[in-house]
Amino acid sequence: MSGITGPTEPSESTMDEQSDVMNLLESEPYYTTEKGAAYQGDSRKLLDELPKGEVDLIVTSPPFALRREKAYGNESPEEYNEWFMEFAEKAYRVLADDGSLVIDIGGGWTKGVPTRSTYHFELLTELVGEDGPFHLAQEMYWYNPAKLPTPAQWVTIERIRLKDAVNHVWWLSKTERPDADNKRVLKEYSDAQKKLMEDGYEDKLRPSEHNISDKFDKPKEDGAIRPNFWDIVESPDEIPDFGDILHDAGVSDDLIQAAGEADKLDELARLTLPEDKIPDNVLELANTASNTHYLNACKEVDLDPHPARFPRDLPQFFIQFLTQPDDLVVDIFAGSNMTGWVSEQMNRNWLAFEYQEKYLRTSKLRFMPMEELKRDENQQSFDDVIELTD
Repeated sequence: MSGITGPTEPSESTMDEQSDVMNLLESEPYYTTEKGAAYQGDSRKLLDELPKGEVDLIVTSPPFALRREKAYGNESPEEYNEWFMEFAEKAYRVLADDGSLVIDIGGGWTKGVPTRSTYHFELLTELVGEDGPFHLAQEMYWYNPAKLPTPAQWVTIERIRLKDAVNHVWWLSKTERPDADNKRVLKEYSDAQKKLMEDGYEDKLRPSEHNISDKFDKPKEDGAIRPNFWDIVESPDEIPDFGDILHDAGVSDDLIQAAGEADKLDELARLTLPEDKIPDNVLELANTASNTHYLNACKEVDLDPHPARFPRDLPQFFIQFLTQPDDLVVDIFAGSNMTGWVSEQMNRNWLAFEYQEKYLRTSKLRFMPMEELKRDENQQSFDDVIELTD
C-alpha cells in the first residue's frame, strides 16, 4: 500500500523492555515489549480492568460463526451475536470519544443448503441499529483473491455458487466524527503528474483554440483518491464523466474548469489519478505469505502457528488511517498478535488479549529475532529454545 510505511522484520529483541501500558491493567502480562503488552485471559474481564476512554482503536478479527468447530474456538450462528455483544459493550466503554472499533468478520452458509447466513448483518444492526451503541462510520470489504473455493459442495462439485472471497469489515465509532484522516493512506501521484507539478504547464493555444491555464499544474492535495476497481479511463466501452471523476478524486474545481475549457479533461484524469489501484473501502489483500518471520520462527522452535492469521496489511491500513503515533491500539481476539506487532513497528502503544496460551506463546516469537531462536548445529532438543517463549 503506497503511502504507508510498512513494518520491518525485527532486528533486535524488545522483549526485555517494559511498556507503560502494562500499568493500565491489574493483571500480569504474559509478555511485554517497548510499546505494548500481551495478556492471557477472557477479553471481557480484561476490558473491565481498563480505564474508561483510554483506547484509541480496537482492531480485531474475532472467531467467525461457523458450523464446523475450529481449533481456536468459535460460536454457532444462533448464539454468536448475543456472545459478541458482551465484548462490544465493554469495548464501547474503553474507547475514547473519537476512537474506532474495526471488526473483520466473515460470512457463513446455512447448514446443509446453498444459502448464506445473515448472522453478521444481524450483528451489525445490533451494533449500530436503533438501540445499538455505535455509529457505522463505513462498511469496508477485504477481498482475498487467493481464497479457496469453498464450500466445495456448492462451488466446485455442483457448481451452483461462486467462490466466497470477501470478508466484511465493520468500521464503527462512538461519535459521528472519529479520528480519521485519509491523507495518511493516500497514494502518491504518478511520475507524470509529479513532473507536471514540478515543471508546470506552458500556457499555449490548443488545437481546440482553447488556452490552457497555468492552474493546470496546481492540484488541490498532495495525493488522490479513486475507487479500487476503477479502470474507466482506459475503457473503450464507456465515455466517463471526467469532471465528476476528478471532482470526486479531490482535484480542485479551478483545475477541472481549466482542463475542461482546454478540452483536456481526459488527459488531466490520466495525469492526476494514480496509475495503480489504491485502497478505498475495498482492500484487496491476498493472504498467502508463507515465508514470514513468524512462520519461520514457529518452525524453528517446533510450535504450531495460529491457523487463522489475517495479513499484515489489514491492521496496518486501519492503524495508519485511524490513529497517530503513541495512540493506544487494542486487539481483543489477538491470536498470533499481528495487530500488536504492526502497532509496535508503527510507533503505537498496544495491548493484546488472547484466551488460549498456545497462541500467545507463539505470538511472542514475532518480537524475537531469529538469532535468539536458532539451535546450535549439534543440538538435538528444542527444549531450551522453546523455554525462551515461556
